[in-house]
Amino acid sequence: MALAKKEFIKLCICEGCPSYVECGGERAFCHTDIGDSRCIKAEKGCVCPGCPVLEKMGFKHIYYCMRGSEKEQLG
Repeated sequence: MALAKKEFIKLCICEGCPSYVECGGERAFCHTDIGDSRCIKAEKGCVCPGCPVLEKMGFKHIYYCMRGSEKEQLG
């Protein structure tokens, strides 16, 4: 099931992550059009495994904020 970027953002829980740093509202780093954060500089924990976006999309990776979107991590 494909989700539009707007749906990714609506379901996103990035703001509750210990690694999250507010940066102009950027989040949903797992989405291909967004990818890694230009503001988050340290992995301090991750809420990705409990994210509804990952569940709906069947994503396998975590720490998108520092490592890039699911597609980028697949290489």
